[in-house]
Amino acid sequence: MRKVAVLAAGGTGGHLFPAQALAEALIARGWSIVLASDERVAGLAQDFPAERRIGLSSATYRSGDPFGMARAGIAVLRGASQARSVYREIGPNVVVGFGGYPSAPALVGAIFDRRPTVIHEQNAVMGRANRFLASRVTRVACAFPTLLKAPPKVVGAAVVVGNPVRPAIRALAGRPYDPPSAEGPIRILVTGGSQGARLLSELVPEAIAALPESLRQRVTVQQQTRAESMEAARRVYRNAMVEAEIAPFFRDMASRLGAAHLVIGRSGAGSVCEFAVAGKPAILVPLAIAVDDDQGFNAKFLADAGAAEVARENQLTVASLSGALEKLLSNPARLARMAAAAAAVAIPDAAERLADLVEQTAHG
Repeated sequence: MRKVAVLAAGGTGGHLFPAQALAEALIARGWSIVLASDERVAGLAQDFPAERRIGLSSATYRSGDPFGMARAGIAVLRGASQARSVYREIGPNVVVGFGGYPSAPALVGAIFDRRPTVIHEQNAVMGRANRFLASRVTRVACAFPTLLKAPPKVVGAAVVVGNPVRPAIRALAGRPYDPPSAEGPIRILVTGGSQGARLLSELVPEAIAALPESLRQRVTVQQQTRAESMEAARRVYRNAMVEAEIAPFFRDMASRLGAAHLVIGRSGAGSVCEFAVAGKPAILVPLAIAVDDDQGFNAKFLADAGAAEVARENQLTVASLSGALEKLLSNPARLARMAAAAAAVAIPDAAERLADLVEQTAHG
């Protein structure tokens, strides 16, 4: 009997990557996958393994804007009606939402139709769309043991499954961490971020350039950098005689993460969980403008485990970051302890755990 799962996800990588990991796990179990998002979906997620993509009307709003809230509500209801029309055609066994306003219409349509529904929350703080729908869906899954801002009944019933990561990242799980030797090279990976990446693009090269020469001459850097900041970053590294590879995006992120001794990056849910699965020590810089400080709470998860240092934007300077780097890079034993702590809290089989929950929910 044909089993159909509708996966509803927003257009950002933070929502699409875990949705894609779940899709691949369900396909291996014989499921057919339909991807639902907002009306831009035709131009997004070209590699997403869905047999069909549906674009649904949706909209977001700013807090304190009643007219915007009303417009968004009308758009979501229109999208829910579109979803229900498709559901009558394809008969999905379950609808799974990954947050972001584009996921709301698919879930609302399924709730109206009394179909089995699952929400997966990637962050330590429940997002606004998921928060609104969490008490109305069949099951709630989450990535972190903490689920702030969620209704109390939802927190008590939520199932911690972790955050599904891409297969290439999952393959890094369990690999032993090899700390830098006393005189050997030190490999630093600097990841980007779709928001607020300018700070890292400009500050990290200056901080590395400020390291003592004995450390600096051993450092090699691979850094994702905003296109407009690339040449400046290259110039700083060149003047400091630091070997560096600079690019806006690295497609082979798994191999680079696997080789890194230390990672510097934002603390989006996907990044935090990927660093943990790979077992890498990290310096995390939460995005200051993130709603509800979700990145700060994501970072706290690894910091509390002893796996990461957290650098808040309002306290971050070239001197403070350079000092933190010097302490870590001069202490390979500490890097190894941080790596072990990261691996200890990782959930590499999150996609399989979420797939188990989805199948249980679909079967009632």
